[in-house]
Amino acid sequence: MKFLSALALTLCTSVALATPLESRSGTILTQAEVEARFRPYNITASSTGGCITRSISTCTSYDGFYSGTVNGVISLRQGSGASGLVVTGGTEVGHASSSVYSHSNGYKADLRHVAALDNYIKGQFTRIGDRSDGYPQWQSPSGNLFCDEGSHWDITIY
Repeated sequence: MKFLSALALTLCTSVALATPLESRSGTILTQAEVEARFRPYNITASSTGGCITRSISTCTSYDGFYSGTVNGVISLRQGSGASGLVVTGGTEVGHASSSVYSHSNGYKADLRHVAALDNYIKGQFTRIGDRSDGYPQWQSPSGNLFCDEGSHWDITIY
């Protein structure tokens, strides 16, 4: 009986611990669903290939973004006061995927530099040092990461 009680407690604790991450990350969305959510906020995509196909590295794909990632990008647009944002990297192949929180898994996006966004991130979030590759990082109070990779922001929404 003690074993069953301990097992039940372990299972309940595991479920309880998983819930905050799930609620923050949300659900996986399709390309069309993300486009529909971004459109009212003037958030668009740009790619060297002029395409949205996830399996082509020169495209910029939203397919497989978590709803939490989408909400995070929208919040950045609103908070920064920028008239719009340009996503230059999404879930398409070709990004590093050394973590669960990767582009391909729907947690990361690349955003083009724009003064309002740059000033917002650098002014509102905490500079936490450089990433292992030397690029500077900032962190929001909720734990999201913003790395200035020179040509764009690499953002991770947990």
